[in-house]
Amino acid sequence: MKKEEVLRKHKEYLFPSVANYYREPLVLVSGKGKYLYDIDGNEYLDFFGGIVTISIGHAHPKVTARLQEQVGKLVHVSTLYQTENMVNYAEKLAEITPGRLQKCFFTSSGTEANETAVLLAQLYTRCTELVALRHGYSGRSMLAMTLTAHSGWRLGGTHIAGIKHALNAYCYRCAFGLSYPACDLKCARDVEDLILTTTSGKIAGFFAEPIQGVGGFITPPKEYFQVVEGIVRKYGGIMIIDEVQTGWGRTGKMFGIEHYGIQPEIMTFAKGAANGLPIGVTIATPEVADSIKGSTISTFGGNPVTMAAALATLEVIEEENLVSNCLIVGNYLREKLAALKEKYSLIGDVRGMGLMQALEIVGENKQPAPHVVLELFEETRKQRLLIGKGGLFNNVIRISPPMTITKADVDQAVEILDNSFQTVVQKLKI
Repeated sequence: MKKEEVLRKHKEYLFPSVANYYREPLVLVSGKGKYLYDIDGNEYLDFFGGIVTISIGHAHPKVTARLQEQVGKLVHVSTLYQTENMVNYAEKLAEITPGRLQKCFFTSSGTEANETAVLLAQLYTRCTELVALRHGYSGRSMLAMTLTAHSGWRLGGTHIAGIKHALNAYCYRCAFGLSYPACDLKCARDVEDLILTTTSGKIAGFFAEPIQGVGGFITPPKEYFQVVEGIVRKYGGIMIIDEVQTGWGRTGKMFGIEHYGIQPEIMTFAKGAANGLPIGVTIATPEVADSIKGSTISTFGGNPVTMAAALATLEVIEEENLVSNCLIVGNYLREKLAALKEKYSLIGDVRGMGLMQALEIVGENKQPAPHVVLELFEETRKQRLLIGKGGLFNNVIRISPPMTITKADVDQAVEILDNSFQTVVQKLKI
């Protein structure tokens, strides 16, 4: 099929809400490792990883082999029957997740995993009210959109009662006009006032991403979650941590929350867990997991093929020491991005951990500059680099390459970014 035919069919047969990057959408046909290839045969260095989803590179041979083997044996039976892959993966997760997390419920997406987490917290605590964070993103169901505090992703106007949104630890744009660490983490301490003034005084839990993904890789100070945890437990709540984007080593630790020294009762995963196959995971402590007394099912949860991919992905992460690679190469990337910030005043902030880094693009007085990001996207595409974007105003460049990349790949990507910034600065006269 020619590119024009694909573009025509997309416009004619898909919802218009299925939006694409770039003025002329990119039609991709294959991938290998850190590279993607379009319908015209052009090669692109992938530094977004399918929205923080390609953990170990496109078409990794070990995952591909496991998939082929499993498809030839058993594709689907539902959770009404037990399968080896599902119990083995659940056992592995119990071994590597922090604290007392032990029992899993499998679904097909991060949205479903987060829905399950909220249900668990409400059943366990017998409370319905929950605290989430501003700028957070949790998925596309009614409940997930209610958890989401990002107007562009809250569709429909009708949402679920009982979700309260606390100020997040957005240090670059502090809601109190303060600076860390002199602020004494006022945003974290304000969670108590939120509970006392907007809830019944008793909550089911606190729901948050260690690093806010769609929000623009907003990264809290190291003490933030410990302060919040004390407040949440004081009012009867449990800690629910959304690792949909931060999990599997990307931040330089296996799970993002490990940087913050707390042990949640519930964690959720999706995206990179199976290197691109649809998966959702909710893991909880035994007593929390046991709070579901009635029947519930996810038809495709724990699918043998997806579980095979998830097991293989985790094996590659461990065998190739990719957590360490994320830390080492991620620190190298951070240094390079910090150097770009010194060079270009339109880079207002560099933040993130490991191979999850962001550049916030601004004009005078920190005014968001999404038009600059759009131009940067066109330039980086011309030079065969794929990046992501996010933030409340779409003015944040998100960088999340496969965790297998090297320092040489970083050098290539940053050189393209540098050239693109130069071109855009000249073009827009900024």
